[in-house]
Amino acid sequence: QVQLVESGGGLVEPGGSLKLSCAVSGVTWDAYAIGWFRQAPGKEREGVSCITSTGRNRYYSEAAKDRFAISIDRSSNTVDLQMNSLDPEDTAVYYCAVGLPLGLPIATMCRPGNFGSWGQGTQVTVSS
Repeated sequence: QVQLVESGGGLVEPGGSLKLSCAVSGVTWDAYAIGWFRQAPGKEREGVSCITSTGRNRYYSEAAKDRFAISIDRSSNTVDLQMNSLDPEDTAVYYCAVGLPLGLPIATMCRPGNFGSWGQGTQVTVSS
């Protein structure tokens, strides 16, 4: 059974940084995708960044591009999301998820409906 546990959320001032980590266990596929998604109050869940299990392909949403960086450590089975220059608009619950690649480009893959296993989420609040 796939299990994902997020950590690293919290309260940060605008312009600050946070690093989210996702501990992944129970994945038996040789190749898969891991994504970070977020959901703000009253909004739909959206893809922030996704990466293939090889680390070869990455995707960033327009909101995340140039500010966030996703990385995978296969030795520890963790996926990190380094978030810099945070803005109040980044306030949301952040979730990591695992899914089969489905033969899709990573940009197309990085949508909530393509991922079947989810963590419990971690709150990120950007406020002064």
